[in-house]
Amino acid sequence: MKVTLIIPALDEAEVIGGLLGRVPRDAVSEVIVADNGSTDATAAVAAGRGARVVSERRRGYGAACWAGVRALAPDVDVAAFLDGDGSQHPEELPRVLEPLRRGEADLVLGARQFAGDHPLHASLGTWLVAALVSRRYGVRLADIGPFRAIRVDLLRRLRMRDRAFGWPVEMVVKAAALGARIVEVPVSHAPRQGGRSKVSGTLGGSVRAGYAFLATALRAARDVS
Repeated sequence: MKVTLIIPALDEAEVIGGLLGRVPRDAVSEVIVADNGSTDATAAVAAGRGARVVSERRRGYGAACWAGVRALAPDVDVAAFLDGDGSQHPEELPRVLEPLRRGEADLVLGARQFAGDHPLHASLGTWLVAALVSRRYGVRLADIGPFRAIRVDLLRRLRMRDRAFGWPVEMVVKAAALGARIVEVPVSHAPRQGGRSKVSGTLGGSVRAGYAFLATALRAARDVS
């Protein structure tokens, strides 16, 4: 199974080098850092640590993820996604990939186990969407976090449209609607290790992100209905 890890990043020079150094290279064939118009040295640091850097000037989490998908080699079987802020543990990537390796899943989601205090508002939107998807499609989900891995053939079928905060939600809703096998595994989640949150660092940002998650979920459901 050939795996490529895609890391969307915006102004993460403080963190990205150390993060890349912790990726278990025996688990992946390549690491792509999708630089989303950083104004710091994110791209240079990532390239210096052996990642292939692709540039996406259009701002948006989904835009960066899609740039990474477009850059996948034709023979890649699985695309994994990990945020560039250090909040997830790349050492846990083999755990996320294992259900795919065993042929038991098409999409694996890392269900976040939060370390320390975590504000309710920062995850409210994803919890609501997880409940909506669970109820609508009969898939048992506790979370819709960013750490995940998906079979590339399924990813191509999803025809991903969102280029902003809703990318993770759209993927899950469309995969569930198509009857894909979705499995959750527990993963660690810590506060970002540097830089500034682009989504949920404030109550206002979390509310906007939560609204975007719900709107994306409804739109994605219509797309595949």
